[in-house]
Order: sequence, then C-alpha cells, then structure tokens
Amino acid sequence: MLPALTPTTEFFWTSGADGRLRILRCADCGRFVHPPGPVCRWCLSPNVAPTVVSGRGSVFTFTVNVQQWSERLSEPYVVAIVELEEEPGLRLLTNIVECAPDAVAIGMPVEVSFEAAEDVFLPRFRPAS
Repeated sequence: MLPALTPTTEFFWTSGADGRLRILRCADCGRFVHPPGPVCRWCLSPNVAPTVVSGRGSVFTFTVNVQQWSERLSEPYVVAIVELEEEPGLRLLTNIVECAPDAVAIGMPVEVSFEAAEDVFLPRFRPAS
C-alpha cells in the first residue's frame, strides 16, 4: 500500500524523482518540521516550505522484522529511525537497504536512496559511501 498524496505531503513522497530528499522548514524559526504539517510545530508559523536536505544521517534505532507478513516480504528486513544530520531530533521512519540486517548498528552513518513505486518515491537509507 502506497502513501496517499495530499497537498501537505505530496512534495515529500514525490521529491525523490530527482534523487533529493526534501523536508519542510520554517522560514520564521528555521526548524525542520517532519512529519509534514500545515504549520511549524515549534513556533506555530504557517510559513513552512519544502527544503532540500543532505540525505545523510545515522541510525537512531532499529529492529529486524523476520515475520513473513506477505509473499513479497519473505526475507528479514530492517525498520529504522534515521536521524538526519541537519538537526538533532529530525528523524524519519524508514528501511535500511543494501545492507545485511545483522550489519546494521545504532549510530551507523547512512544516506538516502529512493524506491520508485508508481508516482511516489519512498525514501530508504543505505550505508553511507
């Protein structure tokens, strides 16, 4: 099941088309806002806009899923929270790819990659090169 494209979230789910990760940033206080919302959660300003970020971060925490929930999820996979380098506390729920599940570690440097699925680009993270 793919995420719904709403006016608030469409930029996030489609920005990977050019290989760049975008996160909302408040023009008034400068803080990042994720998950996307209509106002800054820090200062309540409606002056937020998608901003290109580095796509680099580190694994904050993770778990390895081994339960086969469907035929397409037959192999173990890593569900992780990645903290982006732009701001402490700026975190995304994602998957770690291109890495054996037993090689993933808290603090591991990672970089974004995108998985195209219909008209969305799902941000995944792989070990940093």
